[in-house]
Amino acid sequence: MSHRNARLTMHGRRLLVERVRSGRPVAHVAAEMGISRPTAHKWVRRWKTEGDAGLADRPSRPATTPHRTPAALEERVCGLRRTRKLGPARIGPIVGLPASTVHRILTRHRLNRLSWLDRPTGTVIRRYERDRPGELIHVDVKKLGRIPDGGHKTLGRQAGRATRSAMGFDYIHSAVDDHSRLAYSEVHPDEKVATCAGFLTRAAAFFHSQGIPRIERVLTDNAWAYRKGLAWKAVLTDLGATGKLTRAYRPQTNGKVERFNRTLLDEWAYLRPYTSNDERTAALTDFLHTYNHHRCHTALDGHPPITRVNNPASQYS
Repeated sequence: MSHRNARLTMHGRRLLVERVRSGRPVAHVAAEMGISRPTAHKWVRRWKTEGDAGLADRPSRPATTPHRTPAALEERVCGLRRTRKLGPARIGPIVGLPASTVHRILTRHRLNRLSWLDRPTGTVIRRYERDRPGELIHVDVKKLGRIPDGGHKTLGRQAGRATRSAMGFDYIHSAVDDHSRLAYSEVHPDEKVATCAGFLTRAAAFFHSQGIPRIERVLTDNAWAYRKGLAWKAVLTDLGATGKLTRAYRPQTNGKVERFNRTLLDEWAYLRPYTSNDERTAALTDFLHTYNHHRCHTALDGHPPITRVNNPASQYS
C-alpha cells in the first residue's frame, strides 16, 4: 500500500501509462506528475511486461537471500529455545552464531519472547481474540489470604504470625471480556455455587451498564461450581449464554483473566501495605475504575478497555 505522501498511487500509475500510450513523451508526463523520468520509465516498463498487475506495489524483501542461515541450523536454534529456554547470548556459542543472528532467527520463528511459549512443553501459545464485546467472558477465582488488623507489614513478622493463620482467605471473583478486556471483580468469603451464580448475575449487569448488551459465552476452569452447579447453569440460561470449560491443566486457554489476576495482585492486593482486610477490599473499586477507564493496555495499542466498548473495534485493531 502506498504511503500517504506518495506521488503515484495505483490510480496515478494507470494515468501515467494512459498518457504515455497516447503518444506523449515520457519526460513531459513525468514532469506533470512530479516524478523523475527513471521512475516513469520503470512503471511503463512494468506495465508492458506484466500488464495491470505490474502496477501493484511489490514487497521490498529480496527474492533470494543466499547468505541466510541454513534451515538445519535454524531448526537447531529453535530446538534449543523450546527445550532449554535459552536466550540468544547462550545459544550463539553453542551453534557458532552471533547473538544478533540468533535473535533474528528466533524473531522469524516467533520464538523471541518466552511469554509466547508454553513453558513446560515449549510450544508456541496460539493467541486469539473475539470480534465483539460480550461474545466471550472469562471468569475465574483468585484465592487471597486475609489481612489481620494492623497489617502484616505494620505488625512485623512475629506479631503478624500469631493472627495470620486464623484469618482465612478471601476469594476474588473476576470476569474479563475477551474482546475489550473490560473487567469486573468482587470479594467473597467462598467460591460455592450460589456465590459464583450471584457473581455472574451482577457481572452481566455491570457489562450491560457499560454498553455490552448481552453475554453469549462464559469461559471458566473446571471447578465443581462451574461443571455441576445447578444455580450456575440456571444463571447461564437466564442470560441466554452458553458455558465453556477450559482444557484441564491448561490455564493458557483462560489466559486473559489469568493475566488480569496477576495485574490484580501487582496493582491492588500488593500495591501497598494495608492496615486491615477491609481497607484492601475498599480499594478494589478504585483499582477497577482505573483499570477499565485509564490504564493503558498493551493488547489494545495503549488504549484502556472502555475504548473497545464505546468505539468501533476497527479503530484499534
